[in-house]
Amino acid sequence: MAVGIFLLSGLFSCNDKEPDPPDPPPPPGPSEIGKAQLYLTRGDQTKLFNKEFDLSIKDSLASSFPLITIDTATAFQAIEGFGAALTGSSAYLFNQKMGQATRTDVLTDLFDPVEGIGISFLRLTIGASDFSLSNFSYDDMPYQQTDFDLEHFTMAQDTQDVIPVLQEILQVSPGIKLMGSPWSPPAWMKTGSSMEGGKLKTECYDVYARYFVRYIKEMESRGIDIYAITPQNEPLYWTANYPCMEMQATDQIDFIKNFLGPDFQAQGIGTKIIVYDHNWDVPEYAISVMNDPIVKQYVAGSAFHAYAGNVTAMSTVHFAHPDKALYFTEISGGDWATNFSDNLMWYMSNILIGTVQNWSTTALFWNLCLNEFGAPHNDGCSTCRGVITWKTNGTLRKNEEYYAIAHFSKLVRPGALRLAYTKPQDLSALGLSAFLNPDGTKVMVAANYKETDQTFSVNQGNKYFTYTIPAKSVATFYW
Repeated sequence: MAVGIFLLSGLFSCNDKEPDPPDPPPPPGPSEIGKAQLYLTRGDQTKLFNKEFDLSIKDSLASSFPLITIDTATAFQAIEGFGAALTGSSAYLFNQKMGQATRTDVLTDLFDPVEGIGISFLRLTIGASDFSLSNFSYDDMPYQQTDFDLEHFTMAQDTQDVIPVLQEILQVSPGIKLMGSPWSPPAWMKTGSSMEGGKLKTECYDVYARYFVRYIKEMESRGIDIYAITPQNEPLYWTANYPCMEMQATDQIDFIKNFLGPDFQAQGIGTKIIVYDHNWDVPEYAISVMNDPIVKQYVAGSAFHAYAGNVTAMSTVHFAHPDKALYFTEISGGDWATNFSDNLMWYMSNILIGTVQNWSTTALFWNLCLNEFGAPHNDGCSTCRGVITWKTNGTLRKNEEYYAIAHFSKLVRPGALRLAYTKPQDLSALGLSAFLNPDGTKVMVAANYKETDQTFSVNQGNKYFTYTIPAKSVATFYW
């Protein structure tokens, strides 16, 4: 008995405690709910539109980095496309200097959104420009002879290179949009009777409108749909040694109101008419043309180049005519600017992020392809650079213009809506554009203008990812 009591008393000693309950488990961390694809171009060229490892998208935020919030409920303009110009010079290099197999590979790389960078919009020259093999129109006549019935209209020059290359491009990208712009009407329609300078004779307004109709129908007969035209490239620059013409805003109003617009309507032409097509420094031109209520019924919007003025001019025009679209249609790189990093950052700030954030539906560069000597050209710029360079030794170089376009064209597809976003002041040196594609995918393009890396997090609909973007670099995110 004594032994049993001792054991019981030891068992219930007042010095003993019940074991502490276990600690509660830590709260669950963020869970991965998806992946974001990432493409990166560094200004130092160590990565050139590289497909990086996917980023993990989490259901909550576990970092305190500056936060970008994308608002898919607030959308702005619809994107029509990104690309460049298939000039006569570019088409010649594709068609005459590349073999069939090489050309197929190059066009696939440029225009296929899966295998390549998916260029979705091209500008064409209606007749000759400063980047053609020679001066020509589609109705050239001997000096002092005219052709008001357009009996001598011919597209023979374009059938040599431009049309065959276009038909190959359409096989790669059947939905690509095409814009045509003339540098000059036929010389016989102009004061001075020259492709260079002068103005459209008032008695030729009617025949010139029919000339546009004929061009569109001739292209259509070859399976090529012209989505839009501008009445005149750079109408305020008429002193060049290549095809050009003066067309003041009052001239353009008269031509569109009384001739081009009614002709398109009568002929059932659905091609859009886009006004101005010149630099940012004279937004009043586009505004004044569209201020005419009759002209405004016929036009889809206005187009701009970047050789003078500031990109914010496009917003000025937008707020004057918010019901009309904006198009950015030309800028060229060249020997005057050879620093890859500086060019890449400038293109983002001004031409791609810049124009899109200022309501543009397109961003187009100039020559799609030139050789290493900036040729062939037609008494124009001798130091211009193409989006790609086809060297005389048969090799290809992709230039900074190629990579700038790629960051938008591959994943921001036609019909995408530009989205609102917020970002903190800490990220003031980070350029941004965000988009919602028609299929529901989202895209964000970020450009780090700083000399140092920047880390940030992104929130879209309570989906989060974090990234450190290298200095002077561009990243495209897709999810």
